[in-house]
Amino acid sequence: MPDTPLHLLVAALGGTIASTADGSGGVAPALSGAEIAAAAGLDRIWPDLQADFTQVAQVSSANVTLDMLHDVVDLARRTDADGIVLTQGTDTLEESAFALSLLNDSGTPIAVTGAMRNPTLPGADGPANVRAAALTALSPSARHLPATLVFNDEIHDPHHVRKAHVSSTAAFSSGPVLGAIGWISEDVVRLPHAPHPRTAASPFAGLPRPDAFAAVALAEVGLGEPAETFDRLGEAGFAGLVLAGVGGGHVPEDLVPAVLRLGEQMPVILASRPGSGASLTRTYGYVGGEIGLLEGGLIPAGILDARKARIALTLALSYGLDPAEVFARFR
Repeated sequence: MPDTPLHLLVAALGGTIASTADGSGGVAPALSGAEIAAAAGLDRIWPDLQADFTQVAQVSSANVTLDMLHDVVDLARRTDADGIVLTQGTDTLEESAFALSLLNDSGTPIAVTGAMRNPTLPGADGPANVRAAALTALSPSARHLPATLVFNDEIHDPHHVRKAHVSSTAAFSSGPVLGAIGWISEDVVRLPHAPHPRTAASPFAGLPRPDAFAAVALAEVGLGEPAETFDRLGEAGFAGLVLAGVGGGHVPEDLVPAVLRLGEQMPVILASRPGSGASLTRTYGYVGGEIGLLEGGLIPAGILDARKARIALTLALSYGLDPAEVFARFR
């Protein structure tokens, strides 16, 4: 045990983990961070733990914003806590974790978590997830990680994790190749696959919050996608676009002119629709393959799936950074 009591900050944004019956026949966020953590049994791990609680917002996961996440980073910059647990809804948990991995320059690790079963249901998983997240946030072996996503006793790297199931308590996966970077067993954090500390600081580290966030569209190519989709995106006033192309980042031949026109108007990031692995850059030379699209000015998303690429592009444009330089970090 440490010589001085550990200090944990629990920040809450709402979500299923905080939801109770709202009179509509469903549930809605209502519980505070203190109420969420009360059932986690943290005092049985650390009898002298100093735990503070703050309610950043009380919203569903679909309503979490980058402004709210900047509020969390501001908390991290001000606090003297040893670690932070952030609770929110799971629908956008992967995006929040990734954004925090880019924005959190405080030196205080943030473990994000939530729940699939709300507190009114048998077997609600929120308390166990908060316990696991607290163990991770306060673990010396995780101190070099600006953010982690902790769920179902697994610890995930925000760069690769995604929600892979609508309702399972094992909803989060880091793809068929990488897997979780660690897990919790018997209240011990085990991180055998943790990434090394990144040698270069995030391009967003130390920058003040932008006055406004750029509007970035996300479009996915499907079978028979009409070219009008991209013509209308070009007319809508977006600052940038993330395009999830089929396979390694491909589009049908008839879409190529519209897509390249967009690339002349705004930064267009070319991601892969599967989302696992890296978008291709030099394999397919047919019309609509990634070689021609990248030669036409599109920017490869690298290891980022389309949703995470949208976060990175939004931040790049909002901070006035060159998207090509930002995405070069993810190749």
